[in-house]
Amino acid sequence: MPSFTLPRTARTARITGTHKVATAFLLAVGATTAVAATATPSTAQTASAHGSIAVKPVSANGLPATAKAKADGAKTHIEAAKSVTDRIKVTAVAEQDHTAKQAANRSTERKAVTPKQYANNLDGWIREALDIMDAKGIPGSYEGLHRNIMRESSGNPNAVNDWDINAINGIPSKGLLQVIQPTFDTYHVAGTPHNLTDPVANITAAANYAADRYGSIDNVNSAY
Repeated sequence: MPSFTLPRTARTARITGTHKVATAFLLAVGATTAVAATATPSTAQTASAHGSIAVKPVSANGLPATAKAKADGAKTHIEAAKSVTDRIKVTAVAEQDHTAKQAANRSTERKAVTPKQYANNLDGWIREALDIMDAKGIPGSYEGLHRNIMRESSGNPNAVNDWDINAINGIPSKGLLQVIQPTFDTYHVAGTPHNLTDPVANITAAANYAADRYGSIDNVNSAY
């Protein structure tokens, strides 16, 4: 069979047609792959997408951080209010204590300002003398004072002995308990008038002298 060679133009056209078919096939396959690639995101894309989701912080007790902060804020306000209340209570107690102390001080001051009142008679003089003697540590009883007063002066604060040896010597005994001036000056009790015939001053000085010499005015039963 005689051989022949296709014209160059026809060979070119056939190759070109084949290439067109292959090219179309490749394009179709490429498009499918592209679609698949687009439809199924890569691992990197997935991680990136997940990373963009906002995650709310959670506190240790399981509450969202915002809720915990609010709860902590409320707790702080409650504690602050409690602290203020406690301070108010302490202040109120301190004020009450201060007021009570002031009242007690005023009461004490009133007692100090208002001295005890005594009758201006023998009973009152003896009782006042006994209170002074008690404060000064001078022994003696109502009975001991009264008994000796009645023997020495019959209760007359201005009684004067003008006949005994003291009177002869120019220093007569005077007052409720018939005390001479030198004895009175030596045994005078501070806080009483420095007057020999003052009833209370005379009694306390005589009791002070008797305590020094006899142990107590109660032990005196005659001239002393």
